[in-house]
Amino acid sequence: MSDNVLIPRLAIIGVGLIGGSLSLALKEAGAVGEVIGCGRGKPNLEKAIELGVIDSYRRDPAEAVKGADVVFLATPVQTLGLVTQQCLPGLQPGAIITDGGSVKGDVVKAIEPLLPEGVHFVPGHPIAGTENSGAEAAFPSLYHDKRCILTPTENTDPQALELIEQMWRTVGSNVVRMPLEKHDKILAAISHLPHMVAYSLVNAVGSYDHYEENILEYSAGGFRDFTRIASSDPTMWRDIAETNRDALLEMMEQFEKSLAELKADIAEGHGEKLFEFFLRSKQLRDAIL
Repeated sequence: MSDNVLIPRLAIIGVGLIGGSLSLALKEAGAVGEVIGCGRGKPNLEKAIELGVIDSYRRDPAEAVKGADVVFLATPVQTLGLVTQQCLPGLQPGAIITDGGSVKGDVVKAIEPLLPEGVHFVPGHPIAGTENSGAEAAFPSLYHDKRCILTPTENTDPQALELIEQMWRTVGSNVVRMPLEKHDKILAAISHLPHMVAYSLVNAVGSYDHYEENILEYSAGGFRDFTRIASSDPTMWRDIAETNRDALLEMMEQFEKSLAELKADIAEGHGEKLFEFFLRSKQLRDAIL
C-alpha cells in the first residue's frame, strides 16, 4: 500500500451516485486502500464491483464497517440514525463516521447520542449531484470544483475533522466549515426550494386537463432544463422535506411572496414593473456565473 494512502479502509453505506463517486475519486487519487460497499440491493452492489466502484461488499452494515478507518453514510437522511445504529457493533475505536446528507440539524441529533467513546462523527454535505442514481451513475469528477460543507459541533474531534476535510479536498472539493443551523437555512434556499418548485411545476402542468392530450409531450428545452431535478429520487426528497421543514417552509413563504408580486404585475398589466422584476432576476442570476 502506498505511503500517501489517506484512508486505508473505507466503508460506504449506500453505493450510489454520491458514495460511488467518492470511492472512484479517492481511488483515482490513490488516496484509499480498500473500499467495502454495503446496501440493500445486491444487483447494485454486484454492478459496483464490476465497475470498480468498490472492492467487495457486505449486506450487513456491522460487517461492512469492521476494520474501517472511515465510514461514509450515503443513504436518505431519515435513515442515517438507524444505519449508524446498525454499524455500531462493527466499529473499531478511532473510526470516523461522516455523511453526505443534505440536512444537518436532524442528522446530528440522530447520530451523536448513539456514538460510543472513541468513535467520531464529522457531519458533512458535498454539494454535488445529478438526477441519476445507483452505482452506474457514479463518476470520479463529480466533486471537482464543487463545495463541500462540514458542520462540526462542539463534540467533533479536531483530528477527525481534519482528516475528513483532507478527504474532500483530495477529490477536488472546496471545503467550507459552517454552523449546522446556517447550513440548513442556506440549503433550503439554494437546493431544497428549487426542487420543491420543479416538482410542483411538473405536477401542475401534468395535471392541466383543458386538453385531452398530455401537454408535457410538447415540452422543449427550457421546460426540460428547468425541471430536470424533478427526476431525482422521491425518497430522498421526501426525507429532506420532512427533516428540514422549518427552514424550507420559511423559503417557500419567501417564494410565494415573490410569485404573488409577479402574478399581480401580470394581472394589472404593469409592463414597467414586470421589466424591473425580470431585470432584477437576470442580474442576480448573471452574478452567480
